[in-house]
Amino acid sequence: MAEYKQHQRLFDRFDENRDGKISAEELQQCVHLIGKDMSYEEAKATVELNDSDNDGLLDFEDFVRLIEGGSEEEKAHELKEAFRMYEMEGCGCITPESLNRMLARLGETRTIDECKGMICRYDIDGDGLLNFNEFEIMMRC
Repeated sequence: MAEYKQHQRLFDRFDENRDGKISAEELQQCVHLIGKDMSYEEAKATVELNDSDNDGLLDFEDFVRLIEGGSEEEKAHELKEAFRMYEMEGCGCITPESLNRMLARLGETRTIDECKGMICRYDIDGDGLLNFNEFEIMMRC
């Protein structure tokens, strides 16, 4: 259930015009926001490859299949890439400040105290930071 909610929140972020579908343009823009490059042609090909009803758009189910697809090795690589985006400071951990900056890039406004609280839930060693193992646990919940 938590994973479903996570997917829905991410889908809603990508669906900028709130039509319940993600276009190639929306996919390209959101991928760019998280610090990755994707050409329009790549976005269009990704949509076409995952579009189950051939309307040129991704509905929620298509989107979930897209983000859950791939081998375990690909998933592990994507998780490491996501960690690096949140980590930002080169210290090997996600700090409240780096979490705050990444959430702001994704359009979510949080205070540093709220970010500390988010980190605290998964901070197994109690250092106030998220290392990769803690991040992995958080993402799998």
